[in-house]
Amino acid sequence: MELYERIKSMKLKLFLNKGKDANTMKHKLVLLFCLLLINYGQIYTQDVSNKVDAKKVTIGIIGKSQSNPVFIAAYAGARVAAKEIGAKNGVEVIIDWKTPKTENPKEQALAVEQLSRSGVAGIAVACSDANILTPSINKAVDLGTQVVCFDADAPKSKRFAYYGSDNAEFGRTLMKELAQVMNENGVVAIIGGNKNAPNLQRRVQAVIEELKNYPSMKLLPKGVFYHEELPEKASEAVARAQKANPQIGGWVFVGGWPLWMKNAIKWEPGKVKIVACDALPSELEYLKSGHIQVLIAQGCFLWGYKSVEILLNKILKNQTPTEELIVDPPTRVTKENLEEWSLNWKKWLLKEAVNQ
Repeated sequence: MELYERIKSMKLKLFLNKGKDANTMKHKLVLLFCLLLINYGQIYTQDVSNKVDAKKVTIGIIGKSQSNPVFIAAYAGARVAAKEIGAKNGVEVIIDWKTPKTENPKEQALAVEQLSRSGVAGIAVACSDANILTPSINKAVDLGTQVVCFDADAPKSKRFAYYGSDNAEFGRTLMKELAQVMNENGVVAIIGGNKNAPNLQRRVQAVIEELKNYPSMKLLPKGVFYHEELPEKASEAVARAQKANPQIGGWVFVGGWPLWMKNAIKWEPGKVKIVACDALPSELEYLKSGHIQVLIAQGCFLWGYKSVEILLNKILKNQTPTEELIVDPPTRVTKENLEEWSLNWKKWLLKEAVNQ
């Protein structure tokens, strides 16, 4: 403010001066430009600071759909982080859950804009369609809202960080595991979920590229099956494809959708091999029964926890992660370490209960 007043005073004196030489006019223009910059900076700073109360911070969380258990787990993680990290910093952290009931990127984009206009300090979003979400994310950032992505990124947007899997490496890992359990021989099919989701596109493409390393294995023609990301829809897609193509000897599930319901796998355990994404409690039952050979687990709970942690570090301390892409390495889960992995869910669910 002191600098602003000094320049303002100098500006007034110069404009009161009747001299019209070129140097004086140049000085006037330069000082006027500086004054405008300072005014803009004050307005912008005020706009950003209005989003952050010293004692209360609101963060919006937008998953892909409320019917998807991985995002319910992320929501639980966000709530736990709000309590734990908020208490450490003497701040009340409020989580505003704005996830669509069913997957809808346009609803997500609207939620981003509504949250930003309502004055939240930060937003974490898993993008169902990066092309649709990017303009809304950019608008939110321009209004002073800090934005991160989790699980599914919008890399061309103004978000400052992404937390989740390296989806290309994740896809390669799924295929390597399937090759091992199929003895590197046979016909493969893939279920791919939402074909517009950038994270799933990268996984599917990586599975196909990795498959080229196994000469005795091949992808079923038109063997990538996309579907609405609901367990019933995914289970129907698998059952229909397997019945029509009994030569399929193995499946890669780039998402765990069919395994979120009971009795989704219609063949005898081990007859057709499956390697699947995630290791939710419902999926572990299929691992126990032998219908699934390997699960590649993501830290779904940590999507929410870490996103809130990253946002609070930025909002409260102006700390930006050293890496823009923060990769959460997956965990290989088999019958051998199933019980050990299941303890994570007990721990996470207990933390959620304690922090209710």
